[in-house]
Amino acid sequence: MRRENQSCVSKFLLLGLPIQTEQQGFFFALFLGTYLTTVLGNLLIILLIRLDPRLHTPMYFFLSHLALTDVSLSTVTVPKMLMVMQTQDQSISYAGCITQIYFFMFFACIDNLLLAVMAYDRYVAICHPLHYTIIMREELCICLLAGSWLLSFVSAVTHTLLLAQLSFCADNIIPHFFSDLAALLKLSCSDTSLSGLVIFTVGSAVLIFSLSGILVSYGRIGLSILRVPSTKGICKALSTCGSHLSVVSLFYGTMMALYLFSSSDQSHDKNIIASVMYTVVTPMLNPFIYSLRNRDVTLALGILFRNNNLFAK
Repeated sequence: MRRENQSCVSKFLLLGLPIQTEQQGFFFALFLGTYLTTVLGNLLIILLIRLDPRLHTPMYFFLSHLALTDVSLSTVTVPKMLMVMQTQDQSISYAGCITQIYFFMFFACIDNLLLAVMAYDRYVAICHPLHYTIIMREELCICLLAGSWLLSFVSAVTHTLLLAQLSFCADNIIPHFFSDLAALLKLSCSDTSLSGLVIFTVGSAVLIFSLSGILVSYGRIGLSILRVPSTKGICKALSTCGSHLSVVSLFYGTMMALYLFSSSDQSHDKNIIASVMYTVVTPMLNPFIYSLRNRDVTLALGILFRNNNLFAK
């Protein structure tokens, strides 16, 4: 009798990105540069927020944690992808695969929840500016952040524990550049109906909760602007939440466009493209969006470089 709670597979093979062998060098250099830009850009944002007292506000408090999450999310997947491209060693151990899935789900969930928390912060800043410091007090910010981490932990643990109960008997080829949860469910030789249902329900609940929070917050911001329509009010709203709205549009808009407008026979490539977007491209662009569209961050960046030039002299 087969024991369903034990795996017969000791390792998996990651097929990586669907690119030609002669293009490996180009894409390796491209993704390496993207990853280094992601790490340096987000760490610079965190450094600026830590050093500049003017950035010690709830918005930048959440932004620093979003930057840390972006670095972590990219680090979970991109280095392994680069290693596969460089060494052609596609293997990943069973334990390594489960660990990668846990941290990927964990940081992806935090990313979603932080975007919702930041949307609420922007709603309070625009719709209740006089009470902003009272509402968004330090205790509430810490609770919102801790709640995001706790929910993400519960979600990630649920996914990985259910996955660990499945058996993998013969087929160990993952058609992806990292340990994709959906791909692993298809590889399992166990009955995945219950596990798939729970995983889908938990994942959908987190996504719907985050997206609903963002839509409600920006819906109320829009209603507030429409009540007193003025050029000054619109400009103020755009300057207050323009950066966050750009990041949200990039994060959700790209995935929606890929899944709505791609043909059904390209579902595999579509999934990989979407994964590249939210694990490689979006984390790299976030620091630039907040730097270029935010006067406070730009000013802090100028002061930092000016002080470094003085020390250099």
